[in-house]
Amino acid sequence: MKETIIRTVSGLLYTAILVASILSSELIFIILFYLLSLVCLVEMQKLLRLKSYALFILQAILFYLFSFLKFNQDATVMLLFITIFVNLFLVKDLIIVKKIPVFEKKKYIIIIFYLISSTIFLTLIPTIEGVFIPKLVIGIFFLIWTNDTFAYLVGKNFGKHKLYEKISPNKTIEGFLGGLVFSCLMSYAIWYYSPLFPTTLSDFSKFNTPLIWLGMAIILSIFGTLGDLIQSKFKRQAGVKDSGKLMPGHGGLFDRLDSIIFASPFIYAYLYILNYVS
Repeated sequence: MKETIIRTVSGLLYTAILVASILSSELIFIILFYLLSLVCLVEMQKLLRLKSYALFILQAILFYLFSFLKFNQDATVMLLFITIFVNLFLVKDLIIVKKIPVFEKKKYIIIIFYLISSTIFLTLIPTIEGVFIPKLVIGIFFLIWTNDTFAYLVGKNFGKHKLYEKISPNKTIEGFLGGLVFSCLMSYAIWYYSPLFPTTLSDFSKFNTPLIWLGMAIILSIFGTLGDLIQSKFKRQAGVKDSGKLMPGHGGLFDRLDSIIFASPFIYAYLYILNYVS
C-alpha cells in the first residue's frame, strides 16, 4: 500500500511538472527536456558501462543547434533518417539476436541516435508547423500514458500469452492489444472533446482530425512498446532492474521516458510527411 502511494504521488508530480512546463513556453519546454535527456544520458551510460564526458558536450551542441536554433531543415531531415535507421536496427537486434552487441563504437552510436537525437525530435514535434503548439505534444503524452496504463491493467487481469517473455516476462499480447485499443479510443476523445477546451487543445487545427490522431495512437503503441522492450533488453544485459532511482516507485527517469523517446522520431516523421503533403 505504501509503495502504491509513493508511486502515485511521484507519478502525479512528474506529470504536473511536465504539463506545466510544456504549457508555459517553448524555451522552458526545451530546457526541461534537455535536463531530462541529461539525466537519461547518465542512466544510459551506466547501462552500457560507458563514461564519456564528450557525449554531454555533444548533447548540448545538438540540442542547441536543432532544438533551440532549428538551424537547417535539411540537416534535421538527415538526422531523422539516421535516427530512424539506428532505431530500426535496434528493433532487428531485439528480435533476432540473443544479446544486443554493444561494442565500444556502437555504444556511442546507440547513445547519440537512440537517446539524444530521439529526444531532440520530441522537442521538435510541437513546432512541426513552424509555430510552437504545446497542446500537440501534451496530446501525445496522454496517448502514451493511456497505452502504458491500459497495457498494464489489461495484461495484469487478462493476460495469458507472453509478448516477449525472455526480455519482459510481465508483458502480454493481451496487454499490448489493450493498450493499443484504449490509445485509439483516447485519440478519438482528444479530437472529439478539443472544442470544449479552446485554450488547451483546439489550436492545432491541421493535425486535429480523428484519423491523424488515430495514426499517432497506433504509432505510439507499437513503437512505444518496442522502445520499452529494447530498454528492458539493455537492463537485462546490464543485470539491473531499473535504469536508476530518481523517481520513487518508478525507477529511473529513462524507465518513464523510454517509450515516448523511442517513438518520437517516428511520430515526427509521420507529422512531417502529413505537413509536407497538405
